Amino acid sequence: MLRPWQVTLSERIDPERGTPIYMQIIHALIRDIETGRLTSGTFLPSSRELAGALGVNRKTVVLAYEDLIAQGWLSTEGTRGTMVSRSLPSSPSPQASAEPGMKLDQIHYRFAEPPERALALPGGKGIKLDEGAPDGRLFPADQLARAYRSAISRASRANRLQYRDPRGSEGLREQVAEMLRSQRGLPVSMENVCITRGSQNGLFLALQVLIEPGDTVIVEELTYEPAVAAIRALGGKVIPVGLDEEGIDVAEVEECCRRHAVRAIFLTPHHQFPTTVALRPERRLQILDLARQFGVAIIEDDYDHEFHFQSQPLLPMAGYAPGQVIYLGSMSKLLLPALRIGYMAAPKKVIDAIAHRVSLTDGMGNTVTEDAAAELIRSGEVRRHARKAWRVYSERRESFARLLHEHLGEHCQFAVPDGGLAFWLRFSGDLDPIEVRAREQGLRFASHRSFMARETAAKGMRLGFASLNEAEAERAIAALATATKAG
Repeated sequence: MLRPWQVTLSERIDPERGTPIYMQIIHALIRDIETGRLTSGTFLPSSRELAGALGVNRKTVVLAYEDLIAQGWLSTEGTRGTMVSRSLPSSPSPQASAEPGMKLDQIHYRFAEPPERALALPGGKGIKLDEGAPDGRLFPADQLARAYRSAISRASRANRLQYRDPRGSEGLREQVAEMLRSQRGLPVSMENVCITRGSQNGLFLALQVLIEPGDTVIVEELTYEPAVAAIRALGGKVIPVGLDEEGIDVAEVEECCRRHAVRAIFLTPHHQFPTTVALRPERRLQILDLARQFGVAIIEDDYDHEFHFQSQPLLPMAGYAPGQVIYLGSMSKLLLPALRIGYMAAPKKVIDAIAHRVSLTDGMGNTVTEDAAAELIRSGEVRRHARKAWRVYSERRESFARLLHEHLGEHCQFAVPDGGLAFWLRFSGDLDPIEVRAREQGLRFASHRSFMARETAAKGMRLGFASLNEAEAERAIAALATATKAG
């Protein structure tokens, strides 16, 4: 049948594009139909004609036409040819004539105001000064591969590659409970443990079972920014309180509890984030007394308990107040952050409630990874790696301190941390221009403002030392010194 006009596509077909050509033709035809350029009943060129016009193989066009016919966009009328289906609306929707891409104008989404925090994406050029990450290069990849093979084999034989308990792998929960009992003094069993996708996931789950919109949560004025973001995302109200070299200001906590209906207190008492100071024992007991008096839950984020370089680490608050504390931990520092294994310990009723939340969003979990981690613990590989990593990180800590003294000793103050994997630096000058110049030097790091829960909080930079070897640390600190002295 001779067509009165030659029909062409409005979008260019590009063989160099990653999308298959037949899919490009499909998208282009759908786009032309949606915008009204090709109306209901319009005949299309034959597959041979369109292939010739586009410079593609005829079979490619045939495949695209067949797909669109199956979807209902096109239809055939015997020998008359292929046409836009007559069952489609004859005029485009108001949104269809707009620019290509997904449009949000007609849909109500719950976006935060002001816009959400920027995503912390990996990669980028320059040297990354993280906030205390381990060095993933140290963990033996062959041991991890063997653990995965063993975990898969065991799970397959036991028919455990199915949907599982939302509290996590029994093997890993048993290992974590044993570790918490023997090394950290928590009176827990497997029933008190839930495996999470990292400690941050555990924090969000804990907040879900604790707070409702409008509830108040106390945080330190310098704190872990994702915790503040999580509280606010759940509709909670954040009240920052003071902080000194011995930890959180207990008097200010008590004043807040008397003035507000406080639901929870978020703390990092072992190595305070970001300042690295330890909450002294007397203050821990005072905080627990206040929590009991006012019916407040404590969320204890013990994110890097494993690495302490001076004396013995303080036992977690959950060890002597298990009914008052939801305890969060992570295996990211011992193993690898990419494995995304965290855990939480709490009374059984709390764990069961959290398991229900897990089942809503992550019902399957990651049985193989969790079983592999359990195998690494059971075989003693984690303990061997921890001893090796402790020696490496201890040396890097001393080297990092020396480099800071050499390059920045006159421009900032810091204390060598007793534990953890980061330093906290206080600068004599304005930090904002220093950070701008440091980024121009090729450094990537978290802004000091990301740690501040209120404007009056002290300003400082948190610099991780564990993930950098000495040469990398030398380059990073030299670049930071150049940025600092340039002002």
